[in-house]
Amino acid sequence: MTSATLRDRMSAALPDAIRSRDRTAVAALRSTLAALANAEAVGVGGRDDPSATGSEHVAGAAAGVGAAEVSRRVLAEAEVVSLVRAEVEERLESAGVYDLHGQADRAERLRAEASVISAYLD
Repeated sequence: MTSATLRDRMSAALPDAIRSRDRTAVAALRSTLAALANAEAVGVGGRDDPSATGSEHVAGAAAGVGAAEVSRRVLAEAEVVSLVRAEVEERLESAGVYDLHGQADRAERLRAEASVISAYLD
């Protein structure tokens, strides 16, 4: 029996957070899952990319069915953990900046989000 990955556990928790109307958890989970999805995105190929096919009529257009589709990167579990830790650190750093500028309510919201995300790292 394999244990669920960090991403799987966070994805499974999102519907529960939505149903319970926990805005902090929903915001934290959605943005962290989006950061993971962004990390899986593959960069756009340049002119020298041999897989890039184009159209003589429209610059940068892909020609043919499925020509623009590229498989996404697959992140190792260690990369996922590292990205999630970075999300926590980013929120805590931003909370400190908000505190310096007298925005205690926003700082507390970010700390609460960091706490939600950190719970999945343990």
